[in-house]
Amino acid sequence: MRSGDGAALRRTAVFTVLYVAALEAGRLSAAGGTVLGLMWPAAGVGTVWLLAQRRRRSRGMDALLLASASFAVNLATGVPLWLSVVFTVANLGQTLVFLWVFARLCPDLWNSSGLGDFDGVRHLWGLLAASLAGALFGALVGSAVLGTATGQWSPLTGMVWLARNVVSIVTITALGLRVGRVLARRAAGLTLPDALGRVPGRRIAEFCLLVTASAAAYVVTFSIRHDLPLAFLLVAVTVWAAVRFGTTFVALHDLVLGTAAIVFTLYGVGPFALIAEPISRVLVAQVFVGMVSVIGLALALSRDEREALLRRLAAAEKEASEQAGMLTAIVESMHDGLAVIDAGGRFVMRNPAAHRLLGPADPPGTADAYNLSHPDGTPIGREQMPYMLALAGHEVRDMDVLVRAPGMAENRLLNVSATRLPADERAAVVVFHDVTEERRHRDELAAFAGVVAHDLLNPLTTIDGWTQVLAAAGNRAGGEEGAGGVGECVTRIRRASSRMRELIHDLLAHATARDAPIAPIPIELGRITREVAAARGDLPAGPDDGRAPVFHIGELDAVRADRALLRQLLDNLIGNAVKYTPEGERPEITITSAIERPGWVRVEIADRGIGIPPGQQEMIFERFYRAHVGGPYHGSGLGLAICRRVVERHGGVIGVEDNPGGGSRFHFTLPAADAPDLSPRRCPAGPGP
Repeated sequence: MRSGDGAALRRTAVFTVLYVAALEAGRLSAAGGTVLGLMWPAAGVGTVWLLAQRRRRSRGMDALLLASASFAVNLATGVPLWLSVVFTVANLGQTLVFLWVFARLCPDLWNSSGLGDFDGVRHLWGLLAASLAGALFGALVGSAVLGTATGQWSPLTGMVWLARNVVSIVTITALGLRVGRVLARRAAGLTLPDALGRVPGRRIAEFCLLVTASAAAYVVTFSIRHDLPLAFLLVAVTVWAAVRFGTTFVALHDLVLGTAAIVFTLYGVGPFALIAEPISRVLVAQVFVGMVSVIGLALALSRDEREALLRRLAAAEKEASEQAGMLTAIVESMHDGLAVIDAGGRFVMRNPAAHRLLGPADPPGTADAYNLSHPDGTPIGREQMPYMLALAGHEVRDMDVLVRAPGMAENRLLNVSATRLPADERAAVVVFHDVTEERRHRDELAAFAGVVAHDLLNPLTTIDGWTQVLAAAGNRAGGEEGAGGVGECVTRIRRASSRMRELIHDLLAHATARDAPIAPIPIELGRITREVAAARGDLPAGPDDGRAPVFHIGELDAVRADRALLRQLLDNLIGNAVKYTPEGERPEITITSAIERPGWVRVEIADRGIGIPPGQQEMIFERFYRAHVGGPYHGSGLGLAICRRVVERHGGVIGVEDNPGGGSRFHFTLPAADAPDLSPRRCPAGPGP
């Protein structure tokens, strides 16, 4: 036998003994001349028994033992055989009904590994509803059959049966659930005081006072002055216990004092014993015990929920405070400027780096007080300020702003990004980074590269000239045309010179696309596209002039872009579509556009060419990367890098995907013609004093 099975059997044995004892106690408390017990603890013990064993393989045996014990005790205490059968069905049925309802009203307790955490008022209402459903079944079966057979049935009899079983199930099951919680916490390694909930030392005296006052109150009410209607005053000690001590103690307190009230009444003392009719006496006593139990449990569980909420609130506040402190430390230590600006231009928050990068303002406190301009010196109007654009719904990225502040050694160039705060649409967060030195070094490098590339063209011109002289001299001398002859050597020199010239031109175009100042204006995309397509259509794709490309150009939306860079972008993409066409086939290019989102146009250039090898759709936009190495397709590997830089400088994105049916489909986005100018500009000479 496994250890788990052994433990389950031991629990079954313990519950069997407890259930038999509860049945005996109920039979001993029969109200004068009736078979109705003044209390029926077996109802509560039975629900705790089957509830605790609900996930054990022995649960069927537990239910059978419960029924057998009920039948045997009823038979042994003088109940007729047929009535013992009825009572057994009623007792087992009400327990099973309770479990069925409880599982649906309190699924968290039912699905827990043990008895769960009975720690919320919702659990109490679930327990009450399930107890009422189970006891109602028992009352309908038991009291109805009893009344039919003995003639003792009345509506009052059914109410007594219902009340005593509901009270028994609520008080005993609540205590059982709380004790199960304590045992589970003990099994998890907690000490008994921690499992019960520690009571501060200063509360021990109050605890002793409560126990003494409870005992005294019940003795006085039920024994000394039982002729006075003082029972309602006993609710005071229950409230005292509920608001000051743990729920487990409150459940035990309610059970002990409720049992005392029933015992006093059973022995004919106390205010309830003065009621002459036994049935009414049972009903009033049970209602009193039930009221005390529900009040105590409701107050205690409400206090537990409030304290749990306060603990979670305190933990959340502590966590929020720690996160706020960490966030403040991060923001304060940033080298980049960070500011939150409202619609009036006032700084809601800014870090020390923002003060340092922006410098002093006159008057201080508002963003509009700073002397800001585009890198080319054009002043930035208030509506074009980054925070105003963000508040208008435009996300600003990498916008270069020139700051001219009094007292600064030189003008400062800042790269600014801004976005509207989602939590407060009346404020924008602005981040700016000092790019003064970076832009200066880049300008110097670009100027150096441009000079070098330009100067390299002069030697190439000389090489081309002398190559022509050499070719003419070779022809006059009748040089060899075969392999290694003068003609072949001259051809190779010319081919190498042409490739070098193409590379230099691409390098200059790349520098222009990267660093040249741009001037975006509204442009009819359809018109400039047709001009580029016409120029490309005049160039044959190969020796066969009959393969001139076929263009399908749709109705294209107007865009805001730099005219020269846009022409360069279209020429590169259309040129590639013409160039990378399988040998012997006629190039076919389709150009369309559509509004992708408010303020942005998506342009697509689709071809029926050789396509792009799988997995290289992203890499082809890198500098000097060539997807098709060797073969008849030559290039510098800079064309698509130039395209990406042009699109990014206008704030858009570029990509490529396979064209259904063969070929590639390039797509890029540009600002619509009616969109504000958000493209970053460059100061040709860099920021100066």
